[in-house]
Amino acid sequence: MTIVRRATSVLVMGLVVGAVGGVALGVVWWRLAPRVSVVVRPDAVYPANYQPDGYIAADVAFAILAVIAGVAVTIGLVRMRREHLIATLFAALLSGAVGSLLMWLVGTRLGHVDIEGLSATITDSVTVDAPLRLTMPALVLVWPIASALVVCIVALSDWLAEVRRSDR
Repeated sequence: MTIVRRATSVLVMGLVVGAVGGVALGVVWWRLAPRVSVVVRPDAVYPANYQPDGYIAADVAFAILAVIAGVAVTIGLVRMRREHLIATLFAALLSGAVGSLLMWLVGTRLGHVDIEGLSATITDSVTVDAPLRLTMPALVLVWPIASALVVCIVALSDWLAEVRRSDR
């Protein structure tokens, strides 16, 4: 019964830490990522200049925060329940999925500008900062992948330590 409780506690802790971390990192991503300026006219919306670096920098900031979160959260979960790495892996993947989705959701919703509504209410062209967005949606998987890699490295190191002990 205690094994089930411990595995469940790791899963719950992963879910809670992923949710809280995702919301917090969404705010950090929103503050760190640069915005791309767009020109809004009554009939069209287009970028103010050719500026792919703004989109790339926002994606890179998201990826870096996701990797840091994935490694840090998974190390904490491994320290909590190292003897059952399968439960830790599930907790880390759950934490990564929830945290990454919340990070994306919070980051894109903060400072949101209704471009279509603005376009409908103006008569002349206006330059505004476009809302933050993730141009490479696969980056949502970076946190869970980083978590899985940490668990794999821990499992490999445990296995190598066991092999060395059995050789002596």
